[in-house]
Amino acid sequence: MAILDMSKREPSSPSTPQRAKKSLFSFAKTTSSLSSFSSHIPPQKPSLTFSRSIMEENIDNADTIIKKWDHKESSYEKFTSLFQEDRKEAKEYIQCVKDLKKAMHFFVTQHSTCNKLVLAQNLMQKAMKRLENEFYQILSTKKEHLDPESVSKSNRSSHISRSISVDSEESTDLGNEIQHTGAESISEAERLSFQTMSDLKMIADCMIGSGYAKECWKIYRIIRKSIVDEGLYRLGIESRSSAYVNAMKPNVLEHQVKHWIDSTKIAVKTLFYGERFLCDHVFSTSKKINETCFSDIAKEGGIVLLKFPELVAKTKKSHEMIFLLMDLHEAIAELLPEIESIFSFDSISSVKVQAVSSLNKLKISVLNIVSDFELSIQRNSLKTPVPGGGIHPLTNSVSDYLASLASYNGVLSDIISDSSSTKFSETYFDSPLIGESPKNSSVCGKLAWIVLVLLCKLDCKAELYNDTALSYLFLANNIQFIIERVRGSTLKIILGDEWILNLERKVKLYSTKYENVAWNKVFLCLPQSLDPTISSDTIKEHFKRFNESFEATYQRQKSWVVPDGTLRDEIKVSIARKLVPFYRDFYEYYMVVLSGEKDLEVLVRFSPDNIGNCLSDLFHENVRSRSLILSSSTSLSNSCVWQCIS
Repeated sequence: MAILDMSKREPSSPSTPQRAKKSLFSFAKTTSSLSSFSSHIPPQKPSLTFSRSIMEENIDNADTIIKKWDHKESSYEKFTSLFQEDRKEAKEYIQCVKDLKKAMHFFVTQHSTCNKLVLAQNLMQKAMKRLENEFYQILSTKKEHLDPESVSKSNRSSHISRSISVDSEESTDLGNEIQHTGAESISEAERLSFQTMSDLKMIADCMIGSGYAKECWKIYRIIRKSIVDEGLYRLGIESRSSAYVNAMKPNVLEHQVKHWIDSTKIAVKTLFYGERFLCDHVFSTSKKINETCFSDIAKEGGIVLLKFPELVAKTKKSHEMIFLLMDLHEAIAELLPEIESIFSFDSISSVKVQAVSSLNKLKISVLNIVSDFELSIQRNSLKTPVPGGGIHPLTNSVSDYLASLASYNGVLSDIISDSSSTKFSETYFDSPLIGESPKNSSVCGKLAWIVLVLLCKLDCKAELYNDTALSYLFLANNIQFIIERVRGSTLKIILGDEWILNLERKVKLYSTKYENVAWNKVFLCLPQSLDPTISSDTIKEHFKRFNESFEATYQRQKSWVVPDGTLRDEIKVSIARKLVPFYRDFYEYYMVVLSGEKDLEVLVRFSPDNIGNCLSDLFHENVRSRSLILSSSTSLSNSCVWQCIS
């Protein structure tokens, strides 16, 4: 056994004469390697004699305390812990081992082959076996003080938290740190956690310094890996295959995703964080051992944990699944800084790689679903016109979908990149769509582009109507529906007021076109100016043509609808403001001429008030009355019409 070259020593527990010979041979080799260093030291015989006396005393002291606690039985169950029985003596035990190591170094450097060196060698073996048992005992019986939640909580609450990326060599004894923190602010559970961690560190430092590093970290790795594996199992984190995830029903998959998000936050912030802190502390004297140990403990579990989102991203896609994917993307993105900090070692970088890989797969899947959604709008093949020019199912579904997407604005801004569709959208609406925030620009451009795709499809749907006026009313209705859906959701913040104003201009344009096409024939039935010289027959012809044209227009539009109340009133008021005063002037001027005519009620079927009432009755989805001669109405719509034309 190479006692001086402790960090390179292979695991061993020498107990046979043959092993003793090897040990003495190692001492001889070590003596040879140090001869050149000792040859430069001037001989100081009195001092050397004094030092030898002290070293022999160290060995004698070590012999007393080590043999006192040298239990022959190897069973861990029958083991009585020195650190539980007498912590003061436990510290003395550690100190005597350190002194024993110094004595062994001394005798080796002095080319000594005395019996004291052989005794020291045997004592060191017994001490290491004892500390190995102590280490196991603490790890296995004090799990409640070393569970990741207690460790991470204790670390944060005691103000001793430090960046995990800091070199572990800078760590100090937790027992000392407790003395410098407010004792009143530390709970009993936290104090016990600190104490247990301090004991582990004390033993690990001693064993590593004595050349028994591998025995130490092997025990630690086995026990702590079982803790991590059990913690993940309790959180419901298990290795899944792609086929297993792909076979899940949508509701089951949704439940699994939500459960994974909650469990992963606990796993990263508590389980792995606490385990990394504990490992950093216990093996603070050796960065290499610390890295190897934590890698063995956490690597497998970390990869299994972060593999699940990638499997979900590879499952069969539906438009609704995009929200689960964005939930997963958001969860990983939020935890990524902590993941990178906890799994910062090169030997465990595969965990970080898995996290980034899952993020990329989720991003690709989200972009593919958005593209597929655009194509589904373009490919919509419904050939049946919506009755009455109402809201097309495509308008409803797309608007709802976009409103839901908008609620994921933060995630989408990280996923969706700028595209040429933004410029196309600006050209179409004759003004920029992108707001002041650069962060939202890509999302704004993408959502505005999808709306544009919808509007183009609605133009095609409008062509299905045989009545041009109804096609314009259909477009006005559907664009107004989009506007209201945008105003009532996060879309308003993303797309902005200017974008909404542009769509409102479109609604106004189509409403005006509807009025011109639908009511132009009615206006042409009346003379453009009042002429007192025209004959009664001409006047009768004007009334007759107006009656027929108005009745035909009204009958045709009885089943037409304008679902939005505000737009409905605006259209009716606009028509009434133009038609009712125009007809009233004609009616009042020429009724005097026809006052003596027989069957005047048949000849003049509509009074100005009747015209207003008929207009008020239009565009409701459930028309109260189909009568052409309506009494005065007290409805809100009637009031609105009459207030505007009176």
